[in-house]
Amino acid sequence: MSVPSELNYTEDHEWVALEGDIATVGITAFAGEALGDVVYVDLPAVGSTILTGDACGEIESTKSVSDLFAPVDGEVVELNEAVVADPGLLNTDPYQAGWLLRIKVSGPTKLLDAAAYEALIGGE
Repeated sequence: MSVPSELNYTEDHEWVALEGDIATVGITAFAGEALGDVVYVDLPAVGSTILTGDACGEIESTKSVSDLFAPVDGEVVELNEAVVADPGLLNTDPYQAGWLLRIKVSGPTKLLDAAAYEALIGGE
C-alpha cells in the first residue's frame, strides 16, 4: 500500500501536505480501502474555523459513515468540488485528485511522518 514519503499523516488515517501555512488534506489509501466504495462526502464550508481533532465532515461508503477529523487548527480556504461530485476519487486517486480541503493553518501541528504512519498501519 502506498504511503508517500513527502506527506504527513494523522492517526485518523488522513494525509496532510504542508506548503507554507496552507495544509492540503485527504484520506490515505489505507482509509479508502477500509471504507470500501465511497459514495458521499460532506465537507465544512469555506471560511469555517476548525480545531485539531474535531469532526469537520463525513465520508459515507457502502460499508459505513465515518467522521473526518481536522488534522490542524485553522480556517478552511478551499474545498475540492471534484470529490464532492465524484466521491469515488477517494478510492481511485486519494493522494492527487482525491484531496478534500485546504486549510490556512493557525497553530502548531502534531503530525506523523511517513515512517511513523507506516508503523501505525502495520499494526492494524
